[in-house]
Amino acid sequence: MNIVVIGAQWGDEGKGKIVDYLAADAGLIVRFSGGANAGHTIVLGKEQYALHLVPSGILYPDKITVLGSGMVIDPEALFAELAMLESRGVDWKGRVLISDRAHIVLPRYREMDKQQEATRRKPIGTTGRGIGVAYSVKAARDGIRLADLEDAERLATLEDEDRAFLARYAERLLPMSVDLVAFLRQHRNSWTLFEGAQGALLDIDTGTYPYVSSGMSNASGAAAQGGIGPRAIDKVLGVFKAYTTRVGNGPFPTEFDPDSQGALCSFIRDTGREYGVTTGRPRRCGYLDLVALRYARYANSIDSLVLTHLDVYDTLDEFEACVAYKIRGRVVEDFPTSVRDLNDARPVLRKFRGWKTSLGAARTWDDIPREAREYVAFIEEFAEAPVGIVSVGYERNQTLVRESPWTRS
Repeated sequence: MNIVVIGAQWGDEGKGKIVDYLAADAGLIVRFSGGANAGHTIVLGKEQYALHLVPSGILYPDKITVLGSGMVIDPEALFAELAMLESRGVDWKGRVLISDRAHIVLPRYREMDKQQEATRRKPIGTTGRGIGVAYSVKAARDGIRLADLEDAERLATLEDEDRAFLARYAERLLPMSVDLVAFLRQHRNSWTLFEGAQGALLDIDTGTYPYVSSGMSNASGAAAQGGIGPRAIDKVLGVFKAYTTRVGNGPFPTEFDPDSQGALCSFIRDTGREYGVTTGRPRRCGYLDLVALRYARYANSIDSLVLTHLDVYDTLDEFEACVAYKIRGRVVEDFPTSVRDLNDARPVLRKFRGWKTSLGAARTWDDIPREAREYVAFIEEFAEAPVGIVSVGYERNQTLVRESPWTRS
C-alpha cells in the first residue's frame, strides 16, 4: 500500500510529525522532493529532532528511508544531519538510501542563489541554500546526479572546484545509491509512505507562482519523483494547520493585519512555535484559509485531511476562518491564479466558538469538546473531504486517528 503525505498549505503544517507517526506501520519512507530548505520537526519526549533532508521515519530503528529522485541534495548538509543523528544514538547506516537519479547541490549554487535573490526586483524570500539554482540547472540539463559520480566522461565536463567537491563525498554517497524504481518494485508488497516537502500552495505548477518553491510539492510529485506510477498511489493525505502560516514573500489573503491584529498574530506565533526550522525566521500568520484548502484538496486528489495545531486555540473565546474572498468589491469563492487578485483579496470570515479546554490530554476523538468537533465538521463540509487525523500536540501520543489511512477504501 502506498500513501502520499503532502502539505495542504504553504508548508510548515506538521508533515514531519504525521509521517513519523504513520511510519510505525510502514516499511519504507520515501521523500520525493525538495532539499535542505525544508524543515521537519519531530518531538520524542524531551528530545526534539530537526530534519532537513532525511525522511521523518528514520527515528524508528527498523525503517528504511530513501531520498527520492526529485530531491536536490547538498552532501555537506546531508552528512552533517547524519552525524547529528548518530551523535544522538540513531543508527542510520544501511537505512538511509538515495535515488541514483537525485541531483547534487554544488557549493557555488548557494552563492548564485543569494545573488539572484539580491538582484530580483521582487524577491521571492528563498532560504539561500542553492535549491532553486539546483532545480534550474537540472531543468537546463546541466545538473549532476548521484549516478553521474561514476561517469568519468560526465565529470570531465565540470569545473575543477566542482570535481574536487564531489570527489570528497563520492565514496560515501555511492554506497547509499539505489535505482529507486527497481528498489520499490522489489519492495512492492511493503507499506510505503511518500513524504512531500513544503506545501501544495508552494508547488511550481499549482502554487502561487512565482512565489513558490522550485520543485514539485504536490501529490503528483510522488509519482513523478518517488519511483512509482500514478496508479500505484492508494491514498493522498493533506496536512494543514488550524490556522495558516507562510514563510518568505508572496500573497497571503488571510494574513493578520500587523496594526489591528498584532496581538493575535503574536499569540498564534508564540503558542504554535511558528519560527522556521531551517532559518529561524518568524512565520507570517493568519486565519485558516478554507478557500485555499479546498483548492489544494482538489488539485491533489486528497482523500483525507490531517488537522494539526488544533490545541493552539485552546484558550480563545472565539476565533475565525476564511470562507471566501472579496476582491475589488466582488465575492470570490475559488482560489485565484493571479497574484494581483490574491494580493487584493480580503477574507470573508466566519466566527467559531472556542472550547476553553486543553486538548493536549485528549487520547480519543470522544475526548474532544463539542465546539472543537463542530469546527472540524465545518472544515470537512467546506473542503469536501474527511478529517481522518487530528493532532493536539507535538508528541506521538497526541495524535487522534479517526480513520486509519492504512485501511483500503
